[in-house]
Amino acid sequence: MHMTKYWIGVVSLSHVERGVTGGFAQLGHGKAAPLQRMSKGDWLVYYSPKTDFADGEPLRQFTAIGQVIGDAVYKHRMSPDFVPSRRDVRFVKSKPTPIAPLIPGLSFIGDPKRWGFPFRRGHIEMTKADFQLIVTAMKASVDE
Repeated sequence: MHMTKYWIGVVSLSHVERGVTGGFAQLGHGKAAPLQRMSKGDWLVYYSPKTDFADGEPLRQFTAIGQVIGDAVYKHRMSPDFVPSRRDVRFVKSKPTPIAPLIPGLSFIGDPKRWGFPFRRGHIEMTKADFQLIVTAMKASVDE
């Protein structure tokens, strides 16, 4: 039996919005590996450090929550030279929320003064308690 896991994906807001609209997750500039770590039934929370990838404004918010519904990672041609990997996700209604008030309660942040360090990996597994803290802050309704 699958044990549900909880993940954070670090993605700019403009890219999150494309994924929410399209019902997919895309991580690490299209890499397959982070998506392959997830399984059907797992939950993904997007953290957006900026509004846009290259020249965006600082945002530092959790911006979307979804559950993996697809069984497999697949390729999707976006342009002749960019074919990223994707995973199907059912996103739930949520309200973007700043990370700052949540930092003291998140177990994966060891040093609140260097809270951004874990996000550099781009894909983080978190505990169910961390997930529930974020879900509550985002006023999301998730059925587990």
